[in-house]
Amino acid sequence: MNKTNIVVYFSDQQRSDTMGCYGQPLDISPNADKLAKEGILFENAFSPQPVCGPCRAIFQTGKYATETGCFRNSIALPPKAKTIAHYLEGNGYETAYVGKWHLASTGDLEKAPYQDYQTIAIPKELRGGYTGYWRASDLLEFTSDGYGGYVFDENNNKCEFEGYRCDCITDYAIDFVKKCDNNKPFMLFLSHIEPHHQNTAHHYQGPIGSKEKYKDYILPKDLEVLKGDSEIEYPDYLGQCNSLDQNLGRLIKELKDKGIYDDTIIIYVSDHGSHFNTRNKDSHLNGYDDYKRSAHDASLKVPLIIGGGKIKKSKVIKDLVSTESLAKTILSIANIDECDNLIGENLLDVAYNPNDNRANEVYAQISESRVGRCIRTERYLYSIYAPDLNGGEYSSSKVYADDYLYDMEKDPYQLQNVVFEEEYQSVKVQLRDKLREWIKKVEKLDITIK
Repeated sequence: MNKTNIVVYFSDQQRSDTMGCYGQPLDISPNADKLAKEGILFENAFSPQPVCGPCRAIFQTGKYATETGCFRNSIALPPKAKTIAHYLEGNGYETAYVGKWHLASTGDLEKAPYQDYQTIAIPKELRGGYTGYWRASDLLEFTSDGYGGYVFDENNNKCEFEGYRCDCITDYAIDFVKKCDNNKPFMLFLSHIEPHHQNTAHHYQGPIGSKEKYKDYILPKDLEVLKGDSEIEYPDYLGQCNSLDQNLGRLIKELKDKGIYDDTIIIYVSDHGSHFNTRNKDSHLNGYDDYKRSAHDASLKVPLIIGGGKIKKSKVIKDLVSTESLAKTILSIANIDECDNLIGENLLDVAYNPNDNRANEVYAQISESRVGRCIRTERYLYSIYAPDLNGGEYSSSKVYADDYLYDMEKDPYQLQNVVFEEEYQSVKVQLRDKLREWIKKVEKLDITIK
């Protein structure tokens, strides 16, 4: 075998500041910190869509959510959509998918889907081209809680598990590594639900004892000021993050024990962060939110580490990057040339072949809580919303209005909205023009901002 194995270690709703390599003072993430120290740490990585299903659609297809149609939860990935699994399997890779899928059921937001695979096996044609090892459910938070549940295998058999969920889901990933064909490269997509809140309990569910273990937490500044429900939920949230890290260590050990770690690249990434009910109180909320559906760093800034035995030169990247680049980066690692038509950039090029003309900015689409768009630069965050449009019903708009503008040089925790302040009007005009360009390029729309 001369190709590279790829492991995507995917967490759900994880803020980057839960990790030591991003400034977390408690010992939450020693294994991820080591992976970052030996590999590539992206200090400023941002989600292109802070909602579970849409972001997953982007990761699997390398297409924006408005292009696939998966602009909110409960919209299935179109069966004809070409995914990274199709590309990889067509180029000799074995693929495996473990955990939460969230791309099979279709229905009305917050109502029962009319194509309902939330708690039953997902048919093969709705698995996004993954034909190999499969231990997944569409809504893992509905087929399990933090302490037990079930998934389905590639033959639609129910696989029940007992124990802390993050451990058990990792057990399936380790089982795949043990069984995989040594003569073929593989891509393992391990999609954890931790540290997402447990929908059925309306709480974060850490391992038993998390509240006591992490009682001496220090809240990030935005949560310290704005509170939300962070003082109640944060210890369990950290417990979930620590469990993710312990299980990352278990998976790395298995790769090393099998003698394939040096042939493997690991990508640690999350779909979005969590604002702990602090950024959903404004008058522009038109839809639904609890923990993530905003353009603030609390929602968009995520961990992104590329490491493993194949990464021989460590790097810290301070430039802004978007995780929209995940699909293109995976296919580039696999030396698949067909990735040129995918969005984003090869993140290994960002690390090792920097382009002086590269724009240091990212773009994101916001749904469900509103129809929103934003641009994030090194200094500013500027966001717009579509007045009177429900974010769970409409994917886009031709008319927007100012939502917020933050100056991170003066206000690093995004606490003071200056979008209407006179001294920022020229900056706002410049950011408006940039955002219009993004929307025209991505959505083929000429918009008006009132």
